[in-house]
Amino acid sequence: MAMFVSTRLLFFSIIIPLLISITLYQLDSFDPAPLPADSLVSSPTSIPPLLNDKFLTGAEFIGVGLLNNPEDIAYHKDSGLIYTGCVDGWVKRVSVHDSANDSIVEDWVNTGGRPLGIAFGIHGEVIVADANKGLLNISGDGKKTELLTDVAEGVRLKLTDAVVVGDNGVLYFTDASYKYDIHQFIFDFLEGKPHGRLISFDPTTRVTRVLLRDLYFANGITISPDQTHLVFCETVRRRCSKYYISEERVEVLIQGLPGFPDNIRYDGDGHYWIALISEVTTPWKLSMKYPFLRKLISMAAKYGVELLFMKNAGVLQVDLDGNPIALYHDHPFSHITSGVKIGNHLYCGSLLHSYITRLDLLKYPAQKKL
Repeated sequence: MAMFVSTRLLFFSIIIPLLISITLYQLDSFDPAPLPADSLVSSPTSIPPLLNDKFLTGAEFIGVGLLNNPEDIAYHKDSGLIYTGCVDGWVKRVSVHDSANDSIVEDWVNTGGRPLGIAFGIHGEVIVADANKGLLNISGDGKKTELLTDVAEGVRLKLTDAVVVGDNGVLYFTDASYKYDIHQFIFDFLEGKPHGRLISFDPTTRVTRVLLRDLYFANGITISPDQTHLVFCETVRRRCSKYYISEERVEVLIQGLPGFPDNIRYDGDGHYWIALISEVTTPWKLSMKYPFLRKLISMAAKYGVELLFMKNAGVLQVDLDGNPIALYHDHPFSHITSGVKIGNHLYCGSLLHSYITRLDLLKYPAQKKL
């Protein structure tokens, strides 16, 4: 009798759930693909000689409770204001002062979507890459919002991400995924297929043109100081590449990054600053290597269960040739999406926090590793 009971218990507690799980796995239509081999390795050449791994020790917090997930940061030198897009649809303006406590946060324009990338046009307008709406032009000091484009090659922009403006007024931006929207972006990561695009919009001709296709979550973008090429990030592939505008060719700037890149900014002083939303944790390494694990993780995500986690985010400083110079990070830090150098401070946006994080680079410099 006891053996019969234990057999039944084994059947109902283990065998049946296992059979159900196998059936659900086979019925689920999500079909992850193997990732390119270069996205699965870390390069020792991407590790800089200078390091500050205690970012939070000297950090200040600006606009606490007034900035809801400020993803990108754009600094307007003439006005001394930071523009940032929040998850509640607001593009907010934040004043920059020597003391973080003196900063004032202003609700400026609500796009009705999810503003991500922000840049300044050549005629004083503010250009917004809105994940939900498309590419927007805000002019008249916030009084007019115009949709510039939300379609490229007949395919709607699903996740308009980052934007930069050339000296000739042409707008260059990324569509991180034409398949998944901002609420589903984790599935783009997990599927491992290239749905990202690099796109241009000419305000004079009103022409939207796809410059590159088949990118692995096209994310941050900036333009070289000589205006010859763009530099853009592919988050899933953990690399940043150059796109030469006239020649229409691509070459890698830096790859095998120690984390997943988000936004990238040029500081006007010969350096790019690359935000890393997280280091490559062991669960991430395994899931990127094995598609079947990504399918299991996606199935859990559909029910709101998060099996992956992020930590040790930061900002990597590189020179114009992609040589790493310094890394500012901290193990409890996560979801850092932008890093902008303003004066002697590094300002960081986030998809998780309700403030902008600031670090004085003179007081808390990156130093040589022991």
